[in-house]
Amino acid sequence: MSQTNTSLLDEVVRWSQETCRQELKSVLPKLTALHFESHSWDDNIRILKIIIDVFLPYIGLSELEDECFSKIFPKAVTVFNSMMKEIMDQVGGLSSQNTEVCDLLRNLLQGMMQVIDALSACVRHVGSFEEAPDLDAIRSLPTCILSVLRETFQHCKDSEVVYCGRLSLVADLLQGLFKEAYSLHKGLLELLDRISLDSSASEEVVSDVVTVIHSLLDICSLISNLDMAMHANTWKFLIKQSLKYQSLVEERLRHGDIITSLCDNLLASFQNSVELAEQIKQAGLQESAQSPEYKLFQKTAKMCRFFANTLVHYIKEFTFFLTKYCRNFHHLYLKIISEFPPSLCAPVLPTALAGDLNAAALVPMNAFLLQLLPLRPFAEVVLQQDLTLSPEHELPQCLLLVNILGHLAEQPEDVQQLWYTGSQFSEDSLRLPLFQAIFISFRQCYTERKVPVLLPGVMLKGQAQVQVTLHQHICVQLCAGVAALPPAFFPTLERCLIDAVLQADTQTALLAADVWCFTARYGTAELCLHHVHLVAQMVKACTAECYQLFHLGLLLKRLVFLMTPNHQMELVAHFPPSKVENLPVWHHVLLRALSRETSLHVQADIIGLAQKVLTDWEDGGYKLGQMEKVNAVLLSLLSVLRGQPSPGEQSVLSAVKMVTQLWSRMCPDQVKTHPVLQHTLKLLLSTVAILVKNIEPQVICQAVLCLDAVVSQKCADHLLLAALDFLSSLGKIFIPPDSQNQILPRLSSLFRILLADKSWLIQQHALEAFSYFAENTNHEEVISQSLDVEETKTKVVSYLSKQTLNAQEDEETRLQRVKQEAAVIKEHNKKQESKETVSNKQAAEVVTDFEPCPKKARQESSTEYSRYIQTAQSALKALQALIKSNACTTETPPLWLPDKLQELQTLIADLHITSVKPTA
Repeated sequence: MSQTNTSLLDEVVRWSQETCRQELKSVLPKLTALHFESHSWDDNIRILKIIIDVFLPYIGLSELEDECFSKIFPKAVTVFNSMMKEIMDQVGGLSSQNTEVCDLLRNLLQGMMQVIDALSACVRHVGSFEEAPDLDAIRSLPTCILSVLRETFQHCKDSEVVYCGRLSLVADLLQGLFKEAYSLHKGLLELLDRISLDSSASEEVVSDVVTVIHSLLDICSLISNLDMAMHANTWKFLIKQSLKYQSLVEERLRHGDIITSLCDNLLASFQNSVELAEQIKQAGLQESAQSPEYKLFQKTAKMCRFFANTLVHYIKEFTFFLTKYCRNFHHLYLKIISEFPPSLCAPVLPTALAGDLNAAALVPMNAFLLQLLPLRPFAEVVLQQDLTLSPEHELPQCLLLVNILGHLAEQPEDVQQLWYTGSQFSEDSLRLPLFQAIFISFRQCYTERKVPVLLPGVMLKGQAQVQVTLHQHICVQLCAGVAALPPAFFPTLERCLIDAVLQADTQTALLAADVWCFTARYGTAELCLHHVHLVAQMVKACTAECYQLFHLGLLLKRLVFLMTPNHQMELVAHFPPSKVENLPVWHHVLLRALSRETSLHVQADIIGLAQKVLTDWEDGGYKLGQMEKVNAVLLSLLSVLRGQPSPGEQSVLSAVKMVTQLWSRMCPDQVKTHPVLQHTLKLLLSTVAILVKNIEPQVICQAVLCLDAVVSQKCADHLLLAALDFLSSLGKIFIPPDSQNQILPRLSSLFRILLADKSWLIQQHALEAFSYFAENTNHEEVISQSLDVEETKTKVVSYLSKQTLNAQEDEETRLQRVKQEAAVIKEHNKKQESKETVSNKQAAEVVTDFEPCPKKARQESSTEYSRYIQTAQSALKALQALIKSNACTTETPPLWLPDKLQELQTLIADLHITSVKPTA
């Protein structure tokens, strides 16, 4: 700097206040020009401090920007940045021995602190005015300060890396630099908070506000690990400014960056809270609320709650601009939920710490979800058909869907339509109905079902809350959802239930059956009848043994229990058991589920049909081609015997006669050759197991001889299981002496073979069957002869003494095994569905034959007529069936019945005349 300029500066600092005020107009331009032209850091800082300390107090608010700020701040930023660059260039030579570099860096840091101090003085001066300044009057100030703060905080954040083990040489100055920057940051926010804009603000001013908000966003990313309070306050101010000027700035904000940063900060603070909680648990400090670790955990959890609430608030105010980030929201929800029980990867924490975490993250997630429910893009992400998730997110996805279901009853109709129905038009993004998505998600949670994970059950008055399995939890929530479901969405629910029953995973099918039964019971009796007809029709559509038939059979078995007696008779009329093609339906109906009259009717029809089929088979020369029909009636006969606690005498006698007839035709050589006869053998063995006390010894002998010949070679598992049922039942009877030589040695041989089977399933059932036989039989020699192999004897003894043969698994080993099983079972189910017998298309064709019944919907007058007609028809059909069933017995109808029927006929004739409208 020239001598003249130095003299000017020396003179100015000695001026009185009055002189400064008088010379302001003439000297200030010279000083600002000198400041701009100077190339020395020291000179620049000296001139800057003189302008601010000596002349700034006398500059009016309206002149600040044009006369001072716009001229000195750009240069101040340049100087500050050049000093920062010099530090980065020289820091490599920093060491305690290199005093020259050490002194240089310390001088640079002190100079930077002086710049920040000068800027703080500017903020204090502007803030000293009573009136709030217009942003136009100080527009250079925020831009300059935010630039300096960003560089400062970045340097402080990177200091450990920058100074690389030599931080102690400048630590005091870095600490001072941060404190000065902290104070400047706080002062600037307080100043900006006083400023207000109206809707007439200029384009430049609005642009400045947006720049300030975005600069603060950048600073937030730098200070997140420096100071929690400053981080939170900066975010509060950023959101406050965004909302304060929402109408002006909402189309200019970087919503994606703001949302991403909020989500990242929420996740980071949440993860820090979880890690701190685990450290506190491991150190045993959870009982010490005053420990530094616990206080830090509380502060971190508070930050987590702050970010969660802030995110919810921001989504609420700027929903329209955030739809493209719904995938981020979905991932955030799953990530947080996965860290809480019952997730398998969630840490086990003390109750107090878990409660704090729950309040900090889990509770706000509920409000978070409510904000997202009306958004179609969110529904499209969550209900995506081929959604691919990492294993740890499969359970959170299931819980998310169930949580959504719980909120839908309170939502408007358009939101319900969005979630309940799925995509409706080809141009829509493919979106599953919510109920279908829940079943699919539940199916994916095999590991969690197997472990099993536990969730809090429903609170019942006067009872303690218990933990329930995932199946129970989902079932209760689904049933509650069905109870609140508007009638318009019932057809969609029915289709979802059908799809779930027809898929390959049995537990998912059972869940669907649970919900289906609740639906039938919760609705009208007509709705239940409609569902039974629908399921029965699908059972008939199954052309072979398959998993769909198994699932549908279980469902039908349960639904029949819920029918009224009149409707049960209507089912009999619609699917007469006297026809072979309807037998698949009655294979899956338990007679004890039917009323007495209906049960007698069904028994009579099935036994009559079985006798007719066997007679036709006998008259036709016992042809092999007729065995499929024989097996069908034999399976129905077995259903009759199994379906009631104690079969009637007439049923037992008829069954024994038919079984005896069939055993006489069973040839072991033919059975080995023809699978259809193996099925016949299986059915006969199961039937004899029930009727064993009524079967003649020679028939038992025939059965044992045939079984002994067949089991000697490899057999299907289902045949061996039936054989074990038969063998265990023989413990209930005494074999006559004249038959013992033929039967007992073969019994021992059969038990030996089956107890040594390599299949764990057969082996387990063999142990159970042998145990039952041994407990009940009088023929103890069979027991000893069956156990002549030491290995077999050891297995049986261990089983009887309830000793485990396998080493106990630890929790982690078991979990890994279950995960491996999950992969195998998922692959198996996939293969099963690739060769399904009843396709969804076929099921859909069956469903279209039935008009969906409304769930207690308001009925119009025509529906009232229809309901009464259906009731009358059902009652008359039930009466007709009762008369037919009595005709097969010695019972006669009451004497008054013909008179009553005549009265009904007269009433019907009167109704017919009344219902015909007269013509003009």
